[in-house]
Amino acid sequence: MKEQKVLEALSEVMDPDLGKDLVSLNMIKDIKINGNNLAFTVELTTPACPLKEKIRKDCENAILAVFPKVNLAIEMTANVTSGRNSSINVLPNVKNIICVASGKGGVGKSTVSVNLALALAKQGAKVGIIDADIHGPSLPMMLGVGKQMPEVRDIKGKNYIIPIEAQGIKVLSIGFLVDDRQAVVWRGPMVTSALKQFVTDVIWGKLDYLVIDMPPGTGDVHLTMVQTVQVTGAVVVTTPQAVSLIDAKKAIGMFTMPKINVPILGVVENMAFFTPEDAPDKKYYIFGKDGGKELASAYDLPFLGEIPIKENIRQGGDQGKPAFTQDDEKIVQVFEGIAERVAQNIAIQNAKPKPVSIENEN
Repeated sequence: MKEQKVLEALSEVMDPDLGKDLVSLNMIKDIKINGNNLAFTVELTTPACPLKEKIRKDCENAILAVFPKVNLAIEMTANVTSGRNSSINVLPNVKNIICVASGKGGVGKSTVSVNLALALAKQGAKVGIIDADIHGPSLPMMLGVGKQMPEVRDIKGKNYIIPIEAQGIKVLSIGFLVDDRQAVVWRGPMVTSALKQFVTDVIWGKLDYLVIDMPPGTGDVHLTMVQTVQVTGAVVVTTPQAVSLIDAKKAIGMFTMPKINVPILGVVENMAFFTPEDAPDKKYYIFGKDGGKELASAYDLPFLGEIPIKENIRQGGDQGKPAFTQDDEKIVQVFEGIAERVAQNIAIQNAKPKPVSIENEN
């Protein structure tokens, strides 16, 4: 058993998302051969890879087809990829930035943001989240840290904010800095200035994913974010009803404008249906049926998942115990699935060849 033969066998194993074999993608690491014992590591593009077990099994089958009596040990790890320009000055240590947006309020955008961030972190990723809704911050309450105050640290004569650590993720919100009974009555320039500080004057450290919970609509904040930081992609949240879908289309239109051009990672349909506790096989489509699915299909976008109407999702947000951290296995699986598909689509997006400018060619 030689290393070259092992690599030849594993070159038959394809990454289903990237369409190339694991060897050419440089995913096979640390091959160790000791007699009839073989160990190696498969380094995936994200710890939230939904195809992790399939890839492991494909590796096993490929090796056993060549070495049927081998004692095999495969370790699955991940090194999150990034498509962001490494030379940028804003958030250079953040690999991927995800904007969670909607065309209107009240569709559960913050709920999706929080549970997406927590689900990515549970898989082993380093995650942060920004509450970009300056006028209606909700993340401090939803994560149970509403009474905390971020530390401000002087570094070489300049003050930097240290994000709050909550449930395994780093969090920053204007809600930490103002009384919850105090209205934030700011004009547009003040709002955009505060948001710029959230990304330029904060010690985020190294992150695999930074989730930005955007405010409703398609205004100044959205333009500021995409112009200040290099956004990896956007997740659009909607409910199935027609009024929500109209505004979700506007959000899609905004991100796909030539001057903005942020890839859309997919659509999440919230409040998709209601299932009574005493009738678990029934689904009542209170706000309409499949609106989010049809929206994704109409724009040729990935459909990331549907979230049912459940009281514990609302209670969790009110009590600082997000649904993903509760014992409801079905809800946990819903958010895990959404997080896996988001991470999967980011890895695919990052693997695409980047356009080369004429300046770079010269």
